Parts: sequence; C-alpha cells; structure tokens
Amino acid sequence: MSGSGAAPGPGSGSGSSPAACRFAHYFVLCGIDADSGLEPDELAVLYQWLEADRHGRSQDAANTTAGENFDQSPLRRTFKSKVLAHYPQNIEWNPFDQDAVNMLCMPKGLSFRTQTDSRDPQFHSFIITREDGSRTYGFVLTFYEEVTSKQICTAMQTLYQMHNAEHYNSVCASSSCSMDSLASSLDEGDTTSLLKLQRYNSYDISRDTLYVSKSICLITPLPFMQACKKFLVQLHKAVTSQQPPPLPLESYIHNILYEVPLPPPGRSLKFYGVYEPVICQRPGPSELPLSDYPLREAFELLGLENLVQVFTCVLLEMQILLYSQDYQRLMTVAEGITTLLFPFQWQHVYVPILPASLLHFLDAPVPYLMGLQSKEGTDRSKLELPQEANLCFVDIDNHFIELPEEFPQFPNKADFIQELVEVLLQFGIPPEGSVHCSESTTKLKNLVLKDLVNDRKNGNVSTTNMSMYELLKGNETIARLQALARRTGVTMEKMDLSASLGEKEKDLKLQCEEAELRDYQLNVQLREVFANRFTQMFADYEAFVIQSAQDMESWLTNREQMQNFDKASFLSDQPEPYLPFLSRFIETQMFATFIDNKIMSQWEEKDPLLRVFDSRIEKIRLYNVRAPTLRTSIYQKCSTLKEAAQSIEQRLMKMDHTAIHPHLLDMKIGQGKYEQGFFPKLQSDVLATGPTNNNRWVSRSATTQRRKDRLRQHSEQVGLDNDLREKYMQEARSLGKNLRQPKLSDLSPAVIAQTNWKFVEGLLKECRMKTKRMLVEKMGHEAVELGHGEANITGLEENTLIASLCDLLERIWSHGLQVKQGKSALWSHLIQFQDREEKQEHLAESPVALGPERRKSDSGVMLPTLRVSLIQDMRHIQNMSEIKTDVGRARAWIRLSLEKKLLSQHLKQLLSNQPLTRKLYKRYAFLRCEEEREQFLYHLLSLNAVDYFCFTSVFTTIMIPYRSVIIPIKKLSNAIITSNPWICVSGELGDTGVMQIPKNLLEMTFECQNLGKLTTVQIGHDNSGLLAKWLVDCVMVRNEITGHTYRFPCGRWLGKGIDDGSLERILIGELMVPAADEDLVKQCRTPPQQKSPTAARRLSITSLTGKATKPNAGQIQEGIGEAVNNIVKHFHKPEKERGSLTVLLCGENGLVAALEQVFHHGFKSARIFHKNVFIWDFIEKAVAYFETTDQILDNEDDVLIQKSSCKTFCHYVNAINTAPRNIGKDGKFQILVCLGTRDRLLSLWIPLLAECPAITRMYEESALLRDRMTVNSLIRILQTIQDFTIVLEGSLIKGVDV
Repeated sequence: MSGSGAAPGPGSGSGSSPAACRFAHYFVLCGIDADSGLEPDELAVLYQWLEADRHGRSQDAANTTAGENFDQSPLRRTFKSKVLAHYPQNIEWNPFDQDAVNMLCMPKGLSFRTQTDSRDPQFHSFIITREDGSRTYGFVLTFYEEVTSKQICTAMQTLYQMHNAEHYNSVCASSSCSMDSLASSLDEGDTTSLLKLQRYNSYDISRDTLYVSKSICLITPLPFMQACKKFLVQLHKAVTSQQPPPLPLESYIHNILYEVPLPPPGRSLKFYGVYEPVICQRPGPSELPLSDYPLREAFELLGLENLVQVFTCVLLEMQILLYSQDYQRLMTVAEGITTLLFPFQWQHVYVPILPASLLHFLDAPVPYLMGLQSKEGTDRSKLELPQEANLCFVDIDNHFIELPEEFPQFPNKADFIQELVEVLLQFGIPPEGSVHCSESTTKLKNLVLKDLVNDRKNGNVSTTNMSMYELLKGNETIARLQALARRTGVTMEKMDLSASLGEKEKDLKLQCEEAELRDYQLNVQLREVFANRFTQMFADYEAFVIQSAQDMESWLTNREQMQNFDKASFLSDQPEPYLPFLSRFIETQMFATFIDNKIMSQWEEKDPLLRVFDSRIEKIRLYNVRAPTLRTSIYQKCSTLKEAAQSIEQRLMKMDHTAIHPHLLDMKIGQGKYEQGFFPKLQSDVLATGPTNNNRWVSRSATTQRRKDRLRQHSEQVGLDNDLREKYMQEARSLGKNLRQPKLSDLSPAVIAQTNWKFVEGLLKECRMKTKRMLVEKMGHEAVELGHGEANITGLEENTLIASLCDLLERIWSHGLQVKQGKSALWSHLIQFQDREEKQEHLAESPVALGPERRKSDSGVMLPTLRVSLIQDMRHIQNMSEIKTDVGRARAWIRLSLEKKLLSQHLKQLLSNQPLTRKLYKRYAFLRCEEEREQFLYHLLSLNAVDYFCFTSVFTTIMIPYRSVIIPIKKLSNAIITSNPWICVSGELGDTGVMQIPKNLLEMTFECQNLGKLTTVQIGHDNSGLLAKWLVDCVMVRNEITGHTYRFPCGRWLGKGIDDGSLERILIGELMVPAADEDLVKQCRTPPQQKSPTAARRLSITSLTGKATKPNAGQIQEGIGEAVNNIVKHFHKPEKERGSLTVLLCGENGLVAALEQVFHHGFKSARIFHKNVFIWDFIEKAVAYFETTDQILDNEDDVLIQKSSCKTFCHYVNAINTAPRNIGKDGKFQILVCLGTRDRLLSLWIPLLAECPAITRMYEESALLRDRMTVNSLIRILQTIQDFTIVLEGSLIKGVDV
C-alpha cells in the first residue's frame, strides 16, 4: 500500500471526479456469506493456538478445543464474516484491503442473537495506517438481521445439540462448576433466573428467531466521524422503518461516494442523508488540524488527572495499552489523546482496535499505542502481557490506569490541570470524569430528543396528550439525566411532554445541534490549552536547531550521524522543574521527526502541523516581545480560547457549500425493492462508477489540480529526481520507526516470523544509536573534532540516556518470552541465572576468576583484587532496602554494571547459559538470534570507553562498604610506628568523620552512607611514643560495590620536628584508571586524568630543594594563569557538569601549588643552622611586622584600605595558627590561600606582602615577588576569580575559625 494521504490523481473507475477530493472512498457491506455457511473464525482459532503456544501447552490439545470451542454456547462463539460488497471496486492510490477492512469492521467476527437478546445497533470506527504513515478512517454501524437461510438455522440447531450433549456429560462429572461457567458466559443483566439460563442455552428452530450481525461501513480520507455516523444511522433507519425511503438506497450511497466533496480547509459543507441534511466542517490552514472525536467523552471516561498522565506516557513514547469492552471507546480515547499531541505526531505502532488474532503484537518490543477489547467478565489480572516495565495500562471502563515506575510529571502539571478544569466546568463536565456518564449524556441527547422526534415522524407515538412525565417521574435514569442536563445547559426543567410533541420538534432538533456545537467548541478549547503548553515550552526551539547540511541530499545521506538539535544548550535554558520531563521528551522519535521536518522545510513545503505551530510561535513573539533568552516557569494561560470557539460556531451557523441532492439513478426495473428489516442487495453497476456529468466542484478542482501539476513539474526540475527524493524521504521518516504498522491482512506463521525479524533488526539499530549517542555525549572534544556536534553532557541528560538504555534492555529481554514472570523480564532472567549458579556453587566451589590472591607492592601493603562477579553485583542490589520493585532492581543493576564497565561482560555471562536462555525464550526471540546478540554485546562494550557515575550519583542514601590502605615509604620510614594514626575520608556527598586506625594495621574496611565521588582524605597521628615519625607515600580508598579506587598521594612526613612539622595532612584524591594486570604500585603511577600534588613536587619544594629542576619565571607565571583560568572555566559550565573545585584549588597545577611556586621563586631557603625555612615563616614575619608598626602613607584613603587589609591578614594567619589542628607549615599556607580565595582577599594581601621589609631579607633581588610589574599582573589575574562564589569543602578548613 503506497501513496500518501493527499496524492492527487483520478481514481480508477470513478468517472471524472478526482477521488482525492471525495468525501468518502468506499462503501462496504460485511456479514454472513449464505453460500459458505457457518465457518468458525479461523483467526480466533489461530489466536487460541498462539495462546496455547505461549502457555506452553501442547498444540493438539488446544486444537481439539479451539476448533469448535465447545465450552462456549454456540450463540456466543465467533464465526467468520466476509466483505459482501464494496463500491467502487478500487481506487488507485487507496487500494481496497479486503482482509483488513473485514477484520476491523467486525473485529470479533459474526455474532448471533435470538429474539430474547438485545439487538441494538452499535457504532464504532477504525483506522488503517498505511506503511508510509498516511491514514484512512472507517466508520461502521453494526446491526442484526433475521437469518432467512434454512441451512444456517439448521446448522445452528445441530451445533446446539452437540454442545448440550457435551455439556450434560460434564455436568454429571462436576455439577457445580458447569453452572458457574455457564453463568459467566452470559451477559450480566440476564443472569437473573435459572429459567432464563436454560432458555438461553438453547436454540430451537420451531420456537426461536435467529439473528446475525451485519455491518455497513464508510471509508473516508478524513475523520469526519459525526457526519459519517449520522449518515449510516439514517441509512439503517431507512431499512428498518415501516415506510420505504424516499429514494432507493443506491441513490444515497452513490451521492456520498461520488457527489459529495471534501469541504475545503476553513469551510463547512452540507450534504443530504436519507431523512435530514448532515453538516461537517473543516478547520482552516492556520487552525488546529481536524479532529472529530469528542474529547468530552475521553475526559469523562478517564477523568482529567488520568488523562494528563496517559498523555505524558504517550509523549514519552512508552507502551500504551487501552482496554475496554467498547470498540468506540478505544477509538475515542486513542484518537483524543493523539490529537492533543499537536504539533507532534505519534511515530510508532498505532492500532486503536487490535483484532483478537493479532494479540501477539503485544509482544512488540517497540513503543505502541494499542486498544484491546476486553471480554465480558474477564479481569485485568487474567491478562498476560509480555512486559510491563514500560507499560501504561489504561482500563477505560473501570476508570483506572497503571503507570510505569520511573515517570516524570508534565511541567506545571497542577496549573495545567487547573486551567483544563476551568474549561471543563464551563461545559458542565466534572473534572474527575464520570464513570459511564458519557453513555447517559448521549442517551439524554439521543434517546430523549431524537427518538421522540423520529417516533413521532414514524407514527409510533400517539399524538394524544399522555402524561409521559408522570410515567417517567420515578425513573432514576431520568433523574440522573435531568441533573446532567442541568450541568450541560440543556434545559429540561419542566419536561412537559403532555403538550403535543409536534411543537417541540423544532426545539429538540435545535437542542441536538446545540449539544453538538458545544462538543465542537469544547474540543477546540481543550486542544488550544494543550497546544498552548507546547508553544510556551518550545517557543525558542528554532534557536537550537542545528542546520548543518548544504542541501537535502547530503542531509538525508548523513542523517544518522548528525546532531540536529543542541539538546544540552536547550536544556540549560529551561526552568529546573521542567527538566526531568523535557530531557526525556527531546530524546523521543516524535521530537526527532518534528526537528527533521523543521530542517526539511528549507527545501520543501512545510509540514502542515509545523506551519501552524510556527505561526503560533510568531504570534507569541509579537504579543510578548520578550527576549528569547528569558525562560520563565510562570504559568501562562491560553488566550485564544474564545476566538477558536467562535470560528467553529461561524462555520456551523453559515454553510459555505452544499452538495448535490441525492437523485434517482438509471437503475434496472425491479431492483432496489424494499423489504423492511433487510438491507437490500445493492445494484452494483450504478455504484461502481461516478457520474459522468461535469458538475461544479469537479471542474473547479480540476483547474486547481492542473495548477498543482504545473507546480509539481516545476519543483521536480528544480529539486532532486523525484523518485530518489521520495526514497530518501521515506528512509528519513522511517528512521527509528522500524515497524510502523502491522499489516492486518496476512497472518501466516511466516509473516509473524518476518515481523519478529523486523523487531530484531529494529532493536539492534536502536541499540547502536543509543550507545553511540551515549558515547558522543561523554567523549567530549575528540568527538567534536570528529564532527559529532556539541559534546558536553549534563548529569541530567546522562540520566535520561541511561534511563532510555534501561528501557531498551527491558524491551530486548521481554521480546519472545515463553512465560512472563514479574514485571521486569531482565531481573527475572538474572534471578533464575543466580539460582542455577548458586546450586552449582553448592555442588562445587565455582571456578570464578579470582585474580592472584595477594599482590605485593614494594611496601608489602596492597588492596586485594576485587573479584568480578555478576552474582555478587546482584547481591549488592538485593541488599539495598531502598529499592522495592523488580524493575527498580534491574535498573540499579544496569547502572552498577555500567559504572563498573562490566555491562557487556555480565550480559555475555548471563546469556552464556544457553539451556536457561532456551528455556525462557522462543526461537524467534532477539536473545536467541546469535549474530544480532553478538553485535548487541559489542555495541554495549563500546560504553566501557567512558566513566559513568550513574550508580553512585543516583543512590545517594545507601550504605556502602569502603576499604582503605595506607602505603608508607618503608625505605625511608620506620617499620613500626608507636603513635595512634587516624583517617577521615570525604566525598561530594559527605565524610566519614575521624576514624582511628588499628596500630600498625595499615588496612581497614569501614561502612558508611554513600560519600559520592571521593575528594579528600585527612590523615594524621597523635605523635605519641618514641617512633612517631611517619613517611606516607599515599592512601588508597576503594568503594567495594562499584570498585572505584581513589589514590591520595602524600609523599611527606608526618611528625614533629621533621619536614614542616605536620601531624596531619589533607590529601587530594584522584580516580585510578583500572589497569587490568599491572602491579598495583605501577597502577598508582599511571598518570590519571586529574592529579593531585605528586610526592616529587612536594618534596622538591621543601626538604629536598636543589635536587629537582626549578621552574623559571615564565613557567611560573603561566602556571598561575592556567590555575586561575581553570577556576573561571569551572564556573562557566552548567552546574551539573562541574568537576571538583577542591582539585582546582589544592590539586596538582591548582591555585595553591601555583602560588607556592611564586613564593618559592628567589626564596633564600638555605638551611640556617640546619633548619628548613618555609613560606609560612615569611608569612609569620610579615604578620609580626604589621602588628608592630603603623605604616604612614601619603594618601588618606589608601591608608584605610591598607589598614583593613593588614588587619584581616593578621586575623586570618593567627586564626590558622591557633586552630586546634596539628597542621604543618605548608598545610597552613594552603588553608590561607583557600580562605583568601573564598573571601576575595588574596589580591589585597599580595601587595602588602610585596612591600613588607621582611621580603628583602628572605628573597633574592631577582625574585618575582620583588618585581613590581609581576606583582601587579598577579593581582589582576587573581581579581578575575572574585566574581564567583567559592564554597570550600569542609575538610580543607576544619577547625579554623575566622
């Protein structure tokens, strides 16, 4: 089925009227085929066979029951329906798909009734989505017709005799259950008496009349639901009424097929049914697109809160399953919600009515929006759904929804709902919805109003004054209807039916139309409120669209590699509360397609939805004239409600076009004869082709057609070769929507297999795209160099990407499951794997790679290797009491594996247990397709190139075991120390507090609440005993769950009277790069990404001066510039992307280290009496000088500034000196620099120090601090950090009170 919804071209066999402009394409009649008799519905049988297969029963057993399904009484079974006739035979660009139409007109097949059953006609509609995404709508009226064929009546009686014989046998066996099962198979209302039961369960040719369902259907290019419904209802009435219709039915059908045009955009049209005119209208080019399904019903069925939640699920492209007994409800809710998506469009599988035979589509591992008809009396728990981790289940009849677990709320949800409540209340609709109220409203409008009119017309109601009101007064339905009527504003206060009904006819008709107008107005106002949310939210979207390609061809060919939307920048502009929702929404296919359409609009005509949306954004700009950068989370209400409602009212009040009246056709004599209650056999030759006369609208549309053709030829010469372009377009549009639509017709196992194959390919493609996206986001500059677009990633966006990876893995694991267990397919697979492994472990100690038992480093102290174990990681997750659900556990496990860079390896191990995989999955499942599975694991392996902290940063409150080890430099240090050492580990989320280390045990494990990424370690001792001096090389700390190991280099002494006399040090951490098999010490020395001061530098500055090469003045100045620059850059990044400020201040190449270099340049640090001199000694000398003298300067203002700077300087130094901590001189200098930076004082202190007399004594002539120009430039550089608020980590300045 190719072609798109608006493709021009005359329909074959449709006379001269271009089919594209016709109101209806086909008229279809479905029902029983008298010749082929009663055939059980094979599709239903196939479905039962599939079900049996799914539950692992033997198929033979299923066949014997399914073929004849004896357990259901024959009147309740489904039989095969057929398309009895359709006119015209075919239309070129909308070919007639017989199987699909038959399946959707009668989704349950034929059903039989007897005179005791209710036989009200039922209306429903359906939709067929073609493979290119264009849609055709079907509107169906199903009614019951008496069976005249003796053969079928006899067949039914025979079936009954067989059924009863079967049944009585089983009754003897178990007398109780048969009655239950019998009762359950009945309509609810009729279970009242036993007599009815027996009567129900029989069909007697001599006593009963047999009826069978038949349906009439219109297939149209646009969803004019109300108009089609009216037309079909009138057609049906013509068949059942006592008088024959004014003209033969052929005339009306011919008229709607060939002589009624589609109303042009922005116009209304009146055409004629059998009894009264029918009106339809179509929105103009700048209005919201056509939607004829009453949103009132959708809101009444679900209630406002539920509807907004389901709407959010649809926006985030989850799997949405609607569930109801009534097909029309399924359509109303599905179409209602998808129209609210404007300007976006649902891009995935969309089957609002899923025929029973296609139930295996619920297995689809892709987003879908499907409707499933519930059988009477079955409850939700019986419904086996293959996967629910990402499912939104909507039980329409019971007013109830189940949402997926991790679910962000729609932005400004409360205000949004409040605005919708106001609109609903204006129209008298309770926002909480009214269960089944929609039926009563329609009853009010249809029963009370229309039926009275028609009954009067048909002469069924006597004109005598009868006190009907008295008759009905006690009826609670009428009371409910009256209350409802008051709310909806239809006045029925005095239902004075005693007056002659003739006078009322006009008013009633008017009220009917009024109710309809109100529905239209409510529809458009609700849609305006929804559309306004998106125009506000995406008012500036254009600014972030990346237009990188020169022409369409190059864009289409590179579409997959290119980024078209600057997501990170867009999100950084949004108000904080919007982010959880928006960051997920901009990853969806519908958003991607929206942006694609925007980019393509440079080269071709704008997508109609996009055009309307863009024009609305323009309007906002004109009204608000606000700066485009100003985002606000203040809720802005929709201001266009009145205009929208008015434009519809104007169209409906004044008809723009009227179609030709139905007229007599050139029919053969004797046909079209009328027999009440039977739909006549139509005369096909008059319906096969349209009129040949050239009526007005045909000629008019023909000229526009010629104009269009000319334009098209012109564009073909300008643009690409058209076929090629069409191919590209299709490819571009089908990106990521690997399987748009199930083909409803052909259902052989081969087709099912092929469908599954498409799913498998689609999953693999999605995996490739997702892993690539995650890499590009994380890899940074190299990726930018390679042309992958922006490379910074926010924590939030990372979370979104990981959440969507979790969804993908859940979908892969639930594809082709044999039997579903629990809500998370992945977790239940893991649990079964764990059980099997643990059983084997009990049998024999498992040979898991343990790594060499102990690794000796040169100090003899080391961290034992962490064993790589999938089971162990599962146990960690199982021990987390914070996680309550399986879906949550699976997600946590994925995050942990990703952080440990083991995701691919773990999944490979999980799948290596083939007997288990075979037991759990059907042959066609993704996980059993060898090659695809390998590729999938390979794509996941690429994620190991990146450091994720997606576990540590999300589960912030859990307890985590850590292991720390202190590595001394034994060659230079005592083997044993007598003092009592302690340690305090800090991370981004908190610290451990001071922990005593057992004496001479350099390794310890401790458990504390998640510290996040580790930043500093404070280490010290109490200097007790004789051997109190201690030379520490580094401290290592490992998170025992994630395996992240941090190294905190020290390389200094701890002890009084050695080095700078420090008893405690603050060490800055760096994350180690795990080098698989190297010695741990070598590992320590691999240059990590962010280093902290190395031992060599620290030693070279202090006690080992002279040994290392000193940096020259130029290098030192460069170092200062670099350090300050890094701090400035840090603050320019979005908050969620910043690294650790502590490293930038105190790490290697940090500000403290750079200033140390400045202060060391030209420092006379010769040993005076063999005593080292430190920078701190110079600082203390300066303080002593400031405290004893009052300098006098010429300028009064300067004096004051200088005085206050001196004061603060002395105050800070004294505070550091008197702090209750045993910090050495270099440590004190570090604290001074940190505090000076925080309080913006550094740039004031430097000039003081440069002018203090001590400088000449302690510094050589050539020192940087004695060079005025250098000092001035240093001051200027330091002033640049003063604009930022610097928050210091607690461990850096603990105990210092300034």
